[in-house]
Amino acid sequence: MDMDFDVVIVGGGPAGSTAASYLAREGLSVGLFESELFPRPHVGESLVPATTPVLNEIGAMEKIEKAGFPRKFGAAWTSAESRNVPHNGFRDLNGANCDFRIAEVTFSERDQEGVDRDHTFHVDRAKFDLILLKHAEELGAKVFSGVRVLKLDFSDPDGVRVVTRMGGKEVDFRTRLVVDASGRQTLLGRQLKLKDADPVFNQYAVHTWFEGLDRQAIAGRSEQADFIFIHFLPLEDTWVWQIPITDTVTSIGVVTQKSRFAEASADREKFFWDTIATRPDLLEALKHSERVEQFKAEGDYSYSMRQICGDRFVMIGDAARFVDPIFSSGVSIAMNGARIACQDILEAHHAGGAYRKEEFATYERLMRGGVRRWYEFISIYYRLNILFTAFVQDPRYRLDVLKMLQGSFYEDEEPKALTAMREIVTVVENDPTHLWHPYLGTLRAPSAAPAF
Repeated sequence: MDMDFDVVIVGGGPAGSTAASYLAREGLSVGLFESELFPRPHVGESLVPATTPVLNEIGAMEKIEKAGFPRKFGAAWTSAESRNVPHNGFRDLNGANCDFRIAEVTFSERDQEGVDRDHTFHVDRAKFDLILLKHAEELGAKVFSGVRVLKLDFSDPDGVRVVTRMGGKEVDFRTRLVVDASGRQTLLGRQLKLKDADPVFNQYAVHTWFEGLDRQAIAGRSEQADFIFIHFLPLEDTWVWQIPITDTVTSIGVVTQKSRFAEASADREKFFWDTIATRPDLLEALKHSERVEQFKAEGDYSYSMRQICGDRFVMIGDAARFVDPIFSSGVSIAMNGARIACQDILEAHHAGGAYRKEEFATYERLMRGGVRRWYEFISIYYRLNILFTAFVQDPRYRLDVLKMLQGSFYEDEEPKALTAMREIVTVVENDPTHLWHPYLGTLRAPSAAPAF
């Protein structure tokens, strides 16, 4: 089979464009097929520091800095909980009892390998994704915009036939390897019937942008104004994100269980405002700002794949796994997954380019381990979110929790704070008399979470 490309990448989001940059700069011929025309809007607007080393390595950081995105120095979480939550021995950095109404971190508190600045970014994904896609093209990737990949044919053991729709016609391309970065379209997951719905998370989001929101009034302290905020509501498993997009525009999204949205008769606007109204402080602030985008909905949030690599294919980013985005994990997992996968791809290329499943063993091990820990971290947060607040404030655990919030999950050793959190949740669950037992949420992750 004559090859058109060494590697074909399906999807031009952060996972696909990052992979294209890594591979093209090393001299591989790369064809990237994106069904949409960029720029296009996309949810997932806040980055974590684990994206910084990737942006530096592919040479895109200068472009991101020049784009003028708001800088993100930290994150904060607020609670609607007004009761006097028992502190159970947890203290803050000053030795006082933990305040369970708010928690915050700044990324500069902990050094992170490969991170050379004290901030990451809040991004308009339409602009951010376009910058990364153009960067990959500048490095030599051949980008096909507005071209949909219809199917992938693996019948030839030496390569893959990529069937596309181009200009109203089916056009075939041939490649040695396919990288599926098709996002939540999950091209290979659907084609190979590998996709499993998450057994715990069935979240649904309604989101929009507001102009003129007074972030300082919500933050309480001026230095927090441009943090990402997660506001928990006095409703089971329901929260609000607050993300600066520009100096004056803020993204606001409501996330809840899909069943709760269905009970609200699926009216996006009514659901959004009725839910926000359970936090009067948020409602009051939003009433004094102007909505500048239509309400958008996101569903089918969480799923896994029974297989993420095989002979002549690798899945990365949302095409491989999507986990509830409460800690802004999506773009980081996408870009770091691309980074790790490309290390295996390049080694396989230099070894002759057979691209057998076993050649992606490092990628599979690191991604399965990293995402499993991230999944459990999020599960514990939903199950007992006051525990997260306690661990963030307590100096015994703060830096280890910050390590997880920075996106540092791709190591063989489990973070010590995660081990301790798991043990405490188990104690609380098994003791109905425990002072924290009334604060348990309804979402309960299985002890054996999805394999990936």
